[in-house]
Amino acid sequence: MSRQISNHLVRHVPSWTMTSSVKQLHTTVPMQWVQKQTRLRVVDNSKLGREAMTEGKPVKCIHVYKKNAKIQDGQLGDKVLVTIKGQMKRGYVVGLVAEQRPMIPKFDTNNVVLVENNGNPSGTRVVVPIPNYLRSKGAELAKIVAISSRFV
Repeated sequence: MSRQISNHLVRHVPSWTMTSSVKQLHTTVPMQWVQKQTRLRVVDNSKLGREAMTEGKPVKCIHVYKKNAKIQDGQLGDKVLVTIKGQMKRGYVVGLVAEQRPMIPKFDTNNVVLVENNGNPSGTRVVVPIPNYLRSKGAELAKIVAISSRFV
């Protein structure tokens, strides 16, 4: 009896109520690298980085420093040139959304630590954990590793 009633009710319900009210969610596949116009998140406590994040102005990559000029894709630990509030600054990529090799973590955002022209970090500490893999990258990242307190 209840089945007959439910079938009867379904027949009299307008068709637009039967459709799913959930809209299709379109997402893009994360890039496997950092390239020009990639939005980044400053993860040190530098004054310029904090101001840009509070104003909601994203930091954008405009150049990736690589030895091979044909391939301009930035990976974990690569040096990049970014624009931040109309200024050009250098920084190092310390976290990527892209899938990484085994034992290297994948992050929710593309993270960068700003450095001065002489190689010293702009901030005094890094506020997010950075991959343990960066410890083995050599002397160019030693100062960033020194101001980091947490590693993943």
